[in-house]
Amino acid sequence: ADVAVIFGGDGTVHRHLSELVQLEIPVLVVPCGSGNDFARALKIRSVKDAARAWSKFAAGGKAQVIDLGVITPKGLKASGQNGCSDETVPFPPMPSHAVRRTQSMGNNKADLFLDAGRRSKESVAVLPREDLSTVPGAYSTPQPSRHYFCCIAGVGIDAEIARRANALPKWIRARGGYALSAPGQFLRFVPFPMRVSSNGDDSAPFHPTILVAVANAPAYGGGMKIAPHADLDDGKLDVCIVRGMNPFKLFCLFPTVYFGRHLGFEEVEYGQTECLRIETELPLDVYADGEYVCKTPVGFNVVRGALNVLTP
Repeated sequence: ADVAVIFGGDGTVHRHLSELVQLEIPVLVVPCGSGNDFARALKIRSVKDAARAWSKFAAGGKAQVIDLGVITPKGLKASGQNGCSDETVPFPPMPSHAVRRTQSMGNNKADLFLDAGRRSKESVAVLPREDLSTVPGAYSTPQPSRHYFCCIAGVGIDAEIARRANALPKWIRARGGYALSAPGQFLRFVPFPMRVSSNGDDSAPFHPTILVAVANAPAYGGGMKIAPHADLDDGKLDVCIVRGMNPFKLFCLFPTVYFGRHLGFEEVEYGQTECLRIETELPLDVYADGEYVCKTPVGFNVVRGALNVLTP
């Protein structure tokens, strides 16, 4: 085959990522799911956009090479004295253009995130085409199964919302199922002690946390821009942490996420990394691309240039 065509949404893509990477052929995503955030990140917002992407490729256009995130259940430490490769720097600053946008909202969240770090239905097993132990930030063998994700992985309230949204009829999920499932959780969910560490820095303390989103793409849940500065081909994972806040403030924050304006809240921390570990006092569900993957503790890293995709 010259091209693998996927008809569906983020969950459909997620369930086939391992096979798509192994095939080493370009992938065309036709958005037919309830979320379609991955397709939108590729500028494919409709079937017509997908057709244009195919026509461009058929006329001799090149596929775009993008990164994928990798989830390691149990969150095993990576090789190296500091838990990641020596080349990995914990939560490096965002690109200058991203920092400027964040500063315009009132705070430099990249710096805040650095400071806080010092203070404070189906999963797919990965059979990578390359030895991930040679990739900066990759976790060394022997390992439990690894899982690719294309958009965003989450721990906390967003994982619970995803679980409830998945239980809705498909026609409701496709019409704002994530948004419909969210408000009830704002009243029920209690901030949970979590430790988020990068580069093997186990000195980070546990903090009451509402969610941690680890992003390869900007949005999830049908357009929620939880990681507005995420880039599919920058070799980084963007990390958004929402610390404990009262339910009323959480209600106020929720609609701002659709516009990427939540970074102005003082409880929100944002940064980038190549290698991340999340620990919780009790196991919590980990969801990625709207699909259940595993429970905490869990590790994350990024594989550069893992997938070839067609874009308009």
